[in-house]
Amino acid sequence: MIVIVLAILGILLGWQIAARRGGNRLDKLQYAAVFFILFSLVGLLLTVVVERML
Repeated sequence: MIVIVLAILGILLGWQIAARRGGNRLDKLQYAAVFFILFSLVGLLLTVVVERML
């Protein structure tokens, strides 16, 4: 659940940052993809840490 929420948040944040910098559609997609991967990895690590603590 944490991974999904952070992945969606990463997509939205990446798209917003690229739009704010004046990027075209491909720039927005690239930023969204990079932030998706980054936030998904952070979410995965958080999930592992939480599961190990329980």
